[in-house]
Amino acid sequence: MRSRICVALSGGVDSAVAAHLLLESGHAVEAVHMRTWQSEDGAGECPWQEDRENARAVAEHLGVPFRVESLISHYRQHVVEPLVAGYGAGRTPNPDILCNRFVKFGFLLEGALAAGCDFLATGHYCRMEHLPSGEHVLRRGADPTKDQCYFLSAVRRKALPHILFPVGRLTKKRVREIARAIGLPNAERKDSQDICFLGGKVTVRDFLGRYLPDRPGDILDREGKILGRHRGLFRHTLGQRKGLAIPSNRDFERYVVVGKDLARNALTIAFESDRKNGLWNDSAELRDLNFLCEPIRGGRRLLTEPRFRDPPVAALIRFREDDTAHVHFETPQRALAEGQTLAFYDGDRLLGGGTYYTRMEKADQQ
Repeated sequence: MRSRICVALSGGVDSAVAAHLLLESGHAVEAVHMRTWQSEDGAGECPWQEDRENARAVAEHLGVPFRVESLISHYRQHVVEPLVAGYGAGRTPNPDILCNRFVKFGFLLEGALAAGCDFLATGHYCRMEHLPSGEHVLRRGADPTKDQCYFLSAVRRKALPHILFPVGRLTKKRVREIARAIGLPNAERKDSQDICFLGGKVTVRDFLGRYLPDRPGDILDREGKILGRHRGLFRHTLGQRKGLAIPSNRDFERYVVVGKDLARNALTIAFESDRKNGLWNDSAELRDLNFLCEPIRGGRRLLTEPRFRDPPVAALIRFREDDTAHVHFETPQRALAEGQTLAFYDGDRLLGGGTYYTRMEKADQQ
């Protein structure tokens, strides 16, 4: 059946090939480029002009209508401000997860539907199945090296009926081949690995430093001995090895961040090889649960992705009525931080996710 589909062209090759595949299938395709950030205030180096012109060139090549949708205020409110506030409170929120939930599959999708489109399509490497039963199932992408389901674990379930991922059944290699074969102007453009408002020129810590004042404090070992000073807790993450500037008294081994004490404004470090260094977790507490299926209650053994691209690990998850959960991992996990996201799966089907919100039960280092 011919549908009217809005394709979110990012400027990259994946969304460009997604638009081509939909055209090839006979659908009425129109393109939108989502502008989410402006760097006039010097905060961030978002390459939005280059992205926009690449997206425009793709639309012209494919012969589809093109427009730019400014969602800057929404992005600032729902992504950047929570990111800054989270780091300031000692948490580690994920901006891509926030963007997908509130902006791309929130405001952008709502605008596409209001304009009369049936679906919003993107270049995500995920597989969406719209079953005859009316169920909408989101599965991992066919290319395991590019799968992006993790970043969709907080998308609202009500959005699923209106989402398409045309390249989810392809490998990245095949996407490049298609782009070259049809002469896409961005066929050789490199993939972006950066948060969109950073643009590869600014680190997350530097960006946050434009909003959060430095608050120097002590760096301690696990016995409380002062080893040095830090500029601000937001500049450090659990498991961090680099940038501590603390000399090690062990050959070929550096200190690693194992804890933050907001009340004392102190950073705790230890050696990776030390048993009971506080870096490994048997279990975790989740809140802000989001389900892409019927809500789950009670105990369920599922596969989890504790962080993006972490190897899948089985866990017993006890889901509570208040949309919190307790997770017990079959194997201990390293450096799980408050505010990070855990995604949970039934096989390759993404069921949802939640955020860590308390320090976890520690395990001996494995």
